[in-house]
Amino acid sequence: MRLSKRKPALVLVGLALTWTAAATAQFGPPRPEPILAPDEGRLAAAERVGFDQRLGVQVPMATALVDETGRAVTLGELGAGRPILLVPAYYECPMLCSMVLSGVVATLDTLELEPGRDFSVAVVSFDPEETPEMAGAAKARHLVRYRSRQRAGDAGSSGALQAAAGFHFLTGEEAPVRELLDAVGFRYAYLPESDEWAHAAGIVTLTPEGAVARYHYGVEYPPRDVRLGLIEAAGGAIGRPVDQVLLYCLRYDPGSGRYSLAILNLVRVGGIATVAAIGLFIFASWRRGRRLAAPEAG
Repeated sequence: MRLSKRKPALVLVGLALTWTAAATAQFGPPRPEPILAPDEGRLAAAERVGFDQRLGVQVPMATALVDETGRAVTLGELGAGRPILLVPAYYECPMLCSMVLSGVVATLDTLELEPGRDFSVAVVSFDPEETPEMAGAAKARHLVRYRSRQRAGDAGSSGALQAAAGFHFLTGEEAPVRELLDAVGFRYAYLPESDEWAHAAGIVTLTPEGAVARYHYGVEYPPRDVRLGLIEAAGGAIGRPVDQVLLYCLRYDPGSGRYSLAILNLVRVGGIATVAAIGLFIFASWRRGRRLAAPEAG
């Protein structure tokens, strides 16, 4: 009985295997996906993209730019004697620029330094077709999460307004913008087939005079590194006294764009501390010897 019940199932399995074999014989095994040749245009653009180190180079601070309100400005006017955090990014970028701007806002939100008071932020679009309206929309979109910490004497929203006023989203003509970004070593290229710009990711700290001071690469920027870079660019005019100690113990690495321990400086500090401790011990022993010798002499 059990074998008779299984016969229909076995017949169905046999028919399925027969049909599969016939189909394989007729159409052959599945063909692998073709390997497409690399896009020569994208490869050529990628070779022209990068971020070169040009520490100490003077950037053209008089470059004609337009802010998000449509006002003609220059970097010299926006800096007003303060360091400038230069952010190359275009506002219709589908991915990378948004990550860069989000990283900048997240980092500056944790600093004790305030944009508009201690330094200025200049976001420069390298797409010549972008408009001040696009810049204004990008500023509103990215600063909605910016939260200015309140300080003694700040009148609530006035502190936030001052901080927001320290962010400048700029556009400009192709030639002057390219001259400005070439000066800081930012190389980018247009991809006509996708209507996008190929570019690197990072930000640059400028001194109040417009010299390139520090680079920070990627889309995430350690707050300590950005803070120390701004303090160094300002020549110590901003920040706290303890920051000068940190700058002595930490060294800027141009290759990584970050601050690391300055071993030699730490050794020097340790040596000075050791000599001071030995001197203090000798002085204390001498004073103690004099106190013990005084009664005997009497």
